[in-house]
Formats: sequence, C-alpha cells, structure tokens
Amino acid sequence: MKKLFYSWRHPVLLLFGIGLSNIGDWIYLIALNLIVLDMTGSPLAVAALYILKPLATLFTNFWSGTIIDRLNQRNLMVELDMVRAAIIFILPSLSSLWLIYSAVLLINMGSSIFEPASMTYITKLIPSEKRKRFNSFRSLIDSGGFLIGPAIAGLLFILGTPYMAIYVNALTFLGSGFITLLLPQLQDLSLKQNNLLNFSFGLLKKDWNVVRLFTHNYPYVMGIYFLFSLMIVMATALDSLEASFSKEVLTLTDAEYGFLVSIAGLGIAAGAVVNTLFAKKMTTLFLIGLGPVFVSVGYMVYAFSSSFDIAALGFVVLSFSLAFANTGFHTFYQENIPVNVMGRVGSIYGLIEAFFIIIATISIGLTAQLLSIKLAVIVGSFFMLLVTGILCFVTFYFEEKDEEQKFENEIMKVYDK
Repeated sequence: MKKLFYSWRHPVLLLFGIGLSNIGDWIYLIALNLIVLDMTGSPLAVAALYILKPLATLFTNFWSGTIIDRLNQRNLMVELDMVRAAIIFILPSLSSLWLIYSAVLLINMGSSIFEPASMTYITKLIPSEKRKRFNSFRSLIDSGGFLIGPAIAGLLFILGTPYMAIYVNALTFLGSGFITLLLPQLQDLSLKQNNLLNFSFGLLKKDWNVVRLFTHNYPYVMGIYFLFSLMIVMATALDSLEASFSKEVLTLTDAEYGFLVSIAGLGIAAGAVVNTLFAKKMTTLFLIGLGPVFVSVGYMVYAFSSSFDIAALGFVVLSFSLAFANTGFHTFYQENIPVNVMGRVGSIYGLIEAFFIIIATISIGLTAQLLSIKLAVIVGSFFMLLVTGILCFVTFYFEEKDEEQKFENEIMKVYDK
C-alpha cells in the first residue's frame, strides 16, 4: 500500500492540478460570455471570443515548440499559470471591449504554450506502463470539470456577479501553479542544440525541419495524429452551431437546451468512469481506432434528429465515446513521439489544427447562413464520419515501419549544419 502511494503521489498531484485548472476554465468561459454579452448585447461579440483561441495558436505555435523543448517544462508551466492568473485578475477592471479581447488573446496564447509543455512533462513524469491508466483518469477529471465548472459558475452568479467568477478563476490558476511547484523538475533530455542563447529565425527553421523529418520518418504515427486532429477540427466547427441547431431546428426552449448540455456532461462522465475501469483491458489502437468512429456516429444521430429524445441519444453516444477517443489519442501520442521533440511536433501540428479550425468554422457558419443550419450540420457530420472511418482503417490495417535511429541521426545533422 505504501509503495502504491509513493508511486502515484506525483501523478495524483498532477491530476489535481489539471482538474483545478479545468474547472476554472469552465467558470471563466461562462462568466466571460455573460460579461461580453452584457457589455455589447451582441451575440457576434460573444462569438468572436471563440475565434481568439485558434488565433492565439497561430500567433504562438510556430515558435513555442522551440522554447518548450529547451526549457524546464515544470517551471514553464508554473510561470504560465501565474501569468494567466494575473491577466485574468485584471479582466474585470477593463472597460473597453478591445482591451478585453486583447487580454483574452494573451490568456489563450499562454494556454497554447501550456498544452504542449504539459504533454511533454506528463510523458516524462508518468512511466509508460501507467500512461493509459493516467490518461483514463485524466478523461474522468476533464468530464468532472465539464459538470462541476458550470455548476460552480451558476452558484457564483447567484451569490454575486460574473466578475466574482472571474476572480475565482484567477485563484484556480494560482492553485494549479502552486500544485505544479510540488512536482519534481525532472532532468531535461539535453540535446546538442538545446541552447536558447542562439534563438533566431535560423533556429526556428531548423526546428521546423525536424518536424518535417519526423513526419517523413513516421508517416504512420503522424497520419493517425493528423486524422485525429481533423476529427477535433470538425467537432469544434459543429459545436459552434450547437446552440443555433438546438434552438432553431429542434425548437428547444432554453431549459431544454440546458438539459441537453447536461446530458452530454453525464455521457462524458459515464464514458470516463467505464474507461477508467477497463483501460488496462483495451489496447491503445482499439481506443483510438473505434472511439472516434462512435463520436462521429453520435454527431450523425444528432444531425438527423428531429426531437429532443433523438438529439439526446446522439449526445450520449458522442460524449460517452469521447472519453475513450481522448485516452487513446493521449496514450498514442506519448508512446510514439520522442519526448525530446514533443514540444516542436505538438506545436507545429497544433498550428495546422488551429488554421483548419478557423477555416472549418467559417465555412460551416457560411453554409448555415446561406443554405440551412441542418444541412451544414449534416455535411459536417458526414465529413467527420469519413475522416474517422479512414482513421479506423489506417489504425488497424497498416503496420508501423519507422526507423528511430535513422531519425535521431538526421536530427543531429540538421543542427550540425
């Protein structure tokens, strides 16, 4: 028992920090939406907040991988938590909409750097035999944030104002940062090129070339990564029409729509619990191959729904399956991308994903505006089903044939030039 405690004390601390930050994100998102809506009375002004996240990724990810792989990831995570907490703390004092947008953009830029940095740190901290179980717990924590965050936000709105919720969110980031300080620094994998004193555009080009070489040497790994990212792109684009589809196509009341979202939260929680219980018995390829397909099936059911009951069924299927898909993807990512290039690979592919999210969201929005919301959701769901079908086929019917040593040698040649 004592041995089990010591082996899991750091992962549990990390999960607690992730959970605290995740709850804060939901409080912040709901409160900020209400603040901007109260300031402007414009749904378009609120919608602009959702474009800021992929826009922040475009501003940061072409250079952030170079920083992440060369700095101490734990310290970087703590610093980003503190900076985001400080910016969030001053948000309520901003009276200009453009100042609020600028602050939110900075917060999202911090998050864009934090995500690949935390993935690198998690991979270093968690032994390979524990990663699948850890990732299943992480899915459970994320689903808990989905349920608890909005509930806390609602309680704070009753007790005070959305501004109080913003201050609470700043405290969650501070708490996450202090918890991360309790974790070990870990010894960095010091490559020959790990020297930020020579940071330049030339160094960035070399790092981009490393990502290109990795993609070339690991087509199976990066093919799966890219296809899973496309699923996330389509899910994000379809989610942007969720409220409009529910209100205008299904003619749901505000209360019914709120209940529908709650059902999705319960589906995620149920999937995460089942996933946690049976994670060891399911292979990573099974999770990443079949999980996304059932997510797409759920979206298809939702797209063709004509009543609350059918839409709820679609939400349950997609949200339940999402826990398995995310666990499979995170584990696959950690097992197949070398930790010494993880920041660069994750950042550059995150940049590509953000670009596609902006294009897909604009495209599906224009389709809904010019043709119909239902058609836009159906077309988007069909495309997602096609992507996840290809992902499932590639996962199960192609074998990985990569040469690790060849890639390591090519990396060193890039920086020797």
